[in-house]
Amino acid sequence: MREPRFWYPPRRGATPLLPSRLLAPAGWLYGLAGHIRRRRITPERAAVPVICIGNLTAGGTGKTPVALTIAERLIGAGEKVHFLTRGYGGRERGPIRVDPARHSAADVGDEPLLLAAVAPAWVSVRRPEGAAAAIRGGAEIIVMDDGFQNPHLAKDFSILVVDAATGVGNGRLIPAGPLRERVDDALERAHAIVLNGRGHAADGIAARARARGLPVFNAITRPASPLDFGDMPLLAFAGIGRPEKFYRTLADLGAEVAGTIDFADHHMYTESDALRLLVRARERGARLITTEKDAARLAHAQAGSARARLRDAAMQLPVRALIANIDTLMAQIGDAARRARRRRS
Repeated sequence: MREPRFWYPPRRGATPLLPSRLLAPAGWLYGLAGHIRRRRITPERAAVPVICIGNLTAGGTGKTPVALTIAERLIGAGEKVHFLTRGYGGRERGPIRVDPARHSAADVGDEPLLLAAVAPAWVSVRRPEGAAAAIRGGAEIIVMDDGFQNPHLAKDFSILVVDAATGVGNGRLIPAGPLRERVDDALERAHAIVLNGRGHAADGIAARARARGLPVFNAITRPASPLDFGDMPLLAFAGIGRPEKFYRTLADLGAEVAGTIDFADHHMYTESDALRLLVRARERGARLITTEKDAARLAHAQAGSARARLRDAAMQLPVRALIANIDTLMAQIGDAARRARRRRS
């Protein structure tokens, strides 16, 4: 699904507001339903600390790179980290441990495949059951990728990731805008904010967070390891929430981007898509490059297919979040984990 253009007007008055206004009553009902759901459900507390990386809006804010960065730091500190996620886009409801050798993105979604390359990852629509399965599997701390709005599992430390370039868009609730819930409701439950990328659209959110005493951290997305782009121009393609962020990262790294092709978030590439990309790259004398998430959706392409040829031809750009003052953030997470363990002992 592509986000409606009126969710993120480039500037006030630049796009018609009528669709958003017409959908505002539906957004109000959506927000009310979520608020009532969170008030009525008593969260279950897992036997180990739960760290949640969530967001305020639908679409890509860079949650997964932040989750990967934090998990790697926890692992480096000696923690036995397991990931827990819903597995958006996959058919499995779980709880199931992700096996990248056996599961495809159609099974478990693309993001769990990335998570599983760093630490054991569990897909579960019912988060408490997923947490229990992870604990039986050896988890001593759980990092949730998404799930901030899910009220069934208690969180010991919640980080909201906000796109610095787009903020909360028009500030309305789904479907009138991109918000999953009211900003003030979310800030009441958050423990820290990460502003991801460059821009000032989220300055208002940051100010409101600081007024509540919440720490705010800045982050940018950078390659997980050095990458040689070679001498050929690049044809970049992406099916993620914010394709332009991927293209901007390439430009920031000094790559020569000859063209870009966008697909919907979590797009499952077809043979026709693959042929189109391969032909376009040949016509432009360019090398294909895509995101790690997009590559995960091509990983199990059938040998000899156009999708397999695309998988083999395209470079991928694995990324992590480079978080300023991350030692401070990790200390706060560590303190929360110790408090949680004391409460459970």
